[in-house]
Amino acid sequence: MKADGPFDQTAEALRACRIYRDAPHYGAPLPQEPRPIVQGTAMARLCIASQAPGTRAHRSGIPFQDPSGIRLRDWLGLDEADFYDPDRVAILPMGACFPGLDAKGGDRPPRRECAPRWRAELLAGLPDLDLILVIGQYAQAWHLGPMLGGLTATVRAWRQILSQPRRPRVLPLPHPSWRNNGWLKANPWFAAELLPALKAEVAAVMVQPSASRD
Repeated sequence: MKADGPFDQTAEALRACRIYRDAPHYGAPLPQEPRPIVQGTAMARLCIASQAPGTRAHRSGIPFQDPSGIRLRDWLGLDEADFYDPDRVAILPMGACFPGLDAKGGDRPPRRECAPRWRAELLAGLPDLDLILVIGQYAQAWHLGPMLGGLTATVRAWRQILSQPRRPRVLPLPHPSWRNNGWLKANPWFAAELLPALKAEVAAVMVQPSASRD
């Protein structure tokens, strides 16, 4: 592993960031101590562009260490060892800190201070990325621009989005939260059509050697 490269330096600075506590721009300071969570190295070929850490990830410091992570790993066809290998998989949430809970007990949206400050710099430190999985509306809006009529229409357009001539390629997904069980039931094409293609794409990316590997 190559240490102290641009990604490592940016990730280290992000993990020390306390803007949500000391100088928030878009709301009150977080009710808990900020704990920015990010995974990856310059060798990563796959990027998971997620929303924000949940309560369990905030406690453990490990992204997707919850039922959503179990479902996501099943969608991708990855075991924990591969999923948490930073040399192969980068995990970059739109908001690196747990944003707290809303009045109904759900996670609040990712805080808006994080992405403009850190996202472009983090992605610039990942030169070997081949595929970015954009999970949920916030990541899709950042990586794809204006939504194609909402999340469902955007995910339905996955073939068109994946085939666009850009690198890294982008593939949109819904969030794997149990709160989306109704969406998954109402959209059976996701499991029938998108998930097999997703598993194949991820498997192909995971076996590719990294140009940054010694």
